[in-house]
Amino acid sequence: MSEAALSIKRETIKHGAAANGDAFPALRPRRLRRTDALRRMMRETALSPADFIYPMFVRPGEGIVQPILFGIPAEKDPFGSDNYAPEGIVPRAIRAIKDAVPDLLVISDMCFCEYTSHGHCGVINTPGEPFFNPHLPEGYLLNDATLDLLGRASVVHAEAGADVIAPSGMIDGMVGAIRAALDGVGLNHVAVMSYAAKYASGFYGPFRDAAESPPQFGDRSQYQMDPANRREALKEVALDVAEGADVLMVKPALPYLDVIREVRDAYGHLPLAAYQVSGEYAMLHASAQNGWTDLRRTALESLLGIKRAGADMILTYFALDAARWLAE
Repeated sequence: MSEAALSIKRETIKHGAAANGDAFPALRPRRLRRTDALRRMMRETALSPADFIYPMFVRPGEGIVQPILFGIPAEKDPFGSDNYAPEGIVPRAIRAIKDAVPDLLVISDMCFCEYTSHGHCGVINTPGEPFFNPHLPEGYLLNDATLDLLGRASVVHAEAGADVIAPSGMIDGMVGAIRAALDGVGLNHVAVMSYAAKYASGFYGPFRDAAESPPQFGDRSQYQMDPANRREALKEVALDVAEGADVLMVKPALPYLDVIREVRDAYGHLPLAAYQVSGEYAMLHASAQNGWTDLRRTALESLLGIKRAGADMILTYFALDAARWLAE
């Protein structure tokens, strides 16, 4: 059809619609974007400070200020023993927080990478060590030996006052082991928020440097998920649900919005968290520092996208800034 014929056809459609008393085009979504008040009224997703969980990081000493820290012990060893020591850095911090602000909800991130001298998330198969298994390769993370330590540490953190235990190591059976350990000592009121789908991501870089926990050999892909896999995430989540997880989590957030949506659709009866990790946070800051983007606008937009994908709560280093921005 020639341009002249197309033009005649458009005019015919336009005049035909007008003859029937209709405007053309008949559907005008822009009507509802005309003013700020209309846009607010039609907004489908809203952010609130109540959506955010603020990661807090501690280390021994007083008056130490660094941008990002985790629960870094004064000394590390192959078994991460500071994690399950009643006077370890995190149990001490939990007690201090609860003494100062008793009603503050405290979630204890339960992993071993920042406590171990090798930087991995549990017990490593090492000749001469108590849990050595000659049938497994050296350097392999021993799953069941790690479960025992996760249970011990979870009890210590809960007894210190943690309201929620959040296992993050992607160890098979971690939710069930922690649930059994807590229930076994009468701590059945303590919830478990599982890092149910945690990927072996490149977006953890800034955190690993700040937390002094990069692996001393290999990487964590032997236990964290392949970024290419979506169906496997649903399998991992299903296992954690069956083991008694009270809250589910996907980590990281922005590169895995599709996974957040899939988990939300499949397990809508359970609360869902998403972790906006250090690399996501640093990326937005770097872009703003270079003058390419506006930090406030892009940070809030990223958080809105995570919530729109289906997250009920967001762990984010932007929590304090975002709460202030929203209040303004």
